[in-house]
Amino acid sequence: MLRTLLALLILAIFGAQVFAQPITLDDVWGRNAFKTEGVRGLRSMKDGKHYTALSGAETDRTVVKFAYKTGEEVERLITAAELHFNQQALKMEEYAFNGDETKLLIGTEPQKLYRHSSSHVWYVFDLLTRTMRQLADGQQVFHATFSPGSDRVAYVKDNDLWVERIDSGEMMRLTSNGRKNTIINGMADWVYEEEFAFTQAFEWSSDGTYIAYYEFNEEQIKEFTMMRYGGLLYPEKETFKYPKAGEANSIVNIYIVNPATGERVKVDIGTETDIYIPRIKWTLDPQVLSVQRLNRLQNKWELLLANASDGKTSPILTEESKTYIDINDDLTFLTGGKQFIIRSERDGYSHLYLYNMDGSPVMQLTSGKWDVTAFYGVDEKGKDLFYQSSEEGPSQRHVYSASLNGKWKRKLTPDKGQNDADFSAGMTYFINRHSTADSPPVTSLLDSKGKLTRVLKDNKRLANQLLGMKLPKKEFFTFTPSHGTPLNGWILKPAGLKEGEQLPVVIHIYGGPGSNYVNDSWEGQKLMWHHMLVQQGFIVVSVDNRGTGNRGRDFKHSTYLELGKLETEDYIETAKYLGTLPFVDRNRIGIYGWSYGGYMSSLAITKGADHFKAAVAVAPVTNWRFYDSIYTERFMRTPQENPSGYDDNSPVNHVEKLRGSYLLVHGSADDNVHFQNSMAMIDALVAANKPFDLMVYPDLDHAIYGHNSRLHLYTKITDFLNKNL
Repeated sequence: MLRTLLALLILAIFGAQVFAQPITLDDVWGRNAFKTEGVRGLRSMKDGKHYTALSGAETDRTVVKFAYKTGEEVERLITAAELHFNQQALKMEEYAFNGDETKLLIGTEPQKLYRHSSSHVWYVFDLLTRTMRQLADGQQVFHATFSPGSDRVAYVKDNDLWVERIDSGEMMRLTSNGRKNTIINGMADWVYEEEFAFTQAFEWSSDGTYIAYYEFNEEQIKEFTMMRYGGLLYPEKETFKYPKAGEANSIVNIYIVNPATGERVKVDIGTETDIYIPRIKWTLDPQVLSVQRLNRLQNKWELLLANASDGKTSPILTEESKTYIDINDDLTFLTGGKQFIIRSERDGYSHLYLYNMDGSPVMQLTSGKWDVTAFYGVDEKGKDLFYQSSEEGPSQRHVYSASLNGKWKRKLTPDKGQNDADFSAGMTYFINRHSTADSPPVTSLLDSKGKLTRVLKDNKRLANQLLGMKLPKKEFFTFTPSHGTPLNGWILKPAGLKEGEQLPVVIHIYGGPGSNYVNDSWEGQKLMWHHMLVQQGFIVVSVDNRGTGNRGRDFKHSTYLELGKLETEDYIETAKYLGTLPFVDRNRIGIYGWSYGGYMSSLAITKGADHFKAAVAVAPVTNWRFYDSIYTERFMRTPQENPSGYDDNSPVNHVEKLRGSYLLVHGSADDNVHFQNSMAMIDALVAANKPFDLMVYPDLDHAIYGHNSRLHLYTKITDFLNKNL
């Protein structure tokens, strides 16, 4: 005990010296020595004066109520001692309030389906009676959601939509045609989940009279099969529906059902079935559902209003593009039911627009050569709206308020870097997460004028630890390639470089459409790994190529129909630029990326073989014909329409150019970028008699996470970079 106290005292006094030592792979990817703290499970309560958050260790979580005004704890709504059912302790993973905040839905025992979807065993905890009851007879179900009246819970089980009464436990099956790999009711199919970013595909009307839901008919989609090894004598097959570029998608229908009677109507979304319905949302009128319709080419978007009683629709707003239209969640219906706000790139930048409910325009609420990156909502009492934007540059994010009449705006977050807000009901307060490229996140509570109320989590221990390590700072830069369009980047290099010393470079990339890697924000483990590389004598660089985000629509859409072409040119230009710097060894430049970044590093080491000595590609796309329909066709159209766009920039077609060292990494159970991509690359490399390194992680998906895999992976990458650069 005395020894422990002495160690803590030394750490407190001489913390800087204790941590002023080389960073190790185990520090970063093993024991997570640079872990940050935040506020977990944040929920604003209806009164706008309180919020809740999860507190305690993973196995001892509680829901705690706090006051916005002070940030102080007010009440523990449920304690770990109460999280029991049939004498078994429950591990809370998800929670949600009912309408009057007298009950909690508690999700336990998550079972992963795809990358973003999991089922749970769900419970209802009554905050007044302090009693717990189990839903769905203890079965795994998806997306348990209270009705507005709090007397029922809807969920998805066995691909069908169900409603269960809380008082009696009576279960009513609202659909009966659900079947694996055939029909899905109430939750998204694989490609909608991945590319339109939602998994729950049903929504209660505001008065609880109706539920609107998606039906996905997957019958025409071809199946994709992966093997699961798992130490089994005979590996198991996992088969699911995955629409590749140019292939059949689900036929989607929208229905509105009355859960009290089971009666339903089909929403009229038109006669064309080869379309997308990327969003549905109830208006403030419980008889009117909004439906967003998008054509297969994703260059014509329509907003429809549907009548709940008969399903008839009327289009009120249309937007068309010569390239494509991005989908977002920023459709907000204003109190009074007469107007709504949307976010659109129609003027060349992402901005907010106010419309009447008949689709007639009222005004553009934000404008300028910068992008609104998130819309938080409206305080209609004060006529203020709140949003996040990149007005101060693509690497920066700030939170703003502005008047609905467009006469004024105010920046609420003064500190440079990245800011992201979570507003209270009524928009009176917000919890802000702020960080910079060199400083870990600080979570603070502010009022709607931007006045600081309280710091909730400052990560001071980690900040002091980093200060004591005397790490170099990221330097942001801009250079102009030969094509004349300036590109932004950052560089991390050792301090005190000696005159004439030239070091190898690792370019860390992603590069996909709309992405933004050159950010003034904390990158956690990735940053600390980069610092470790710098300590070992590398320079680390990142550049946002043409096609990336937060520089307007035209910059982002410049890669349309030819993914990979301009990006590869920009990374070659980056290597040329770096080669002019006196401290860079232009003969030792490497490149590393994951997913789209792996695709880009594979192109760089082949098409850009004269400029790169080594490349690491983790889970790369190697041929866009292998990837999913929604993402690929948004930027490339179909392979049938644009065969050269697909083939000219697929790394599998350029392996004969490879001269440098190439490390290819993939998880064998990657349901997103299939292992098929790496198998095709391997086949092409072997046919061209090109040597390469390969690492496969059995049964791991696109994230390559778990089973000590991250430590193993980054050890492999680090060894490869040291050996070859």
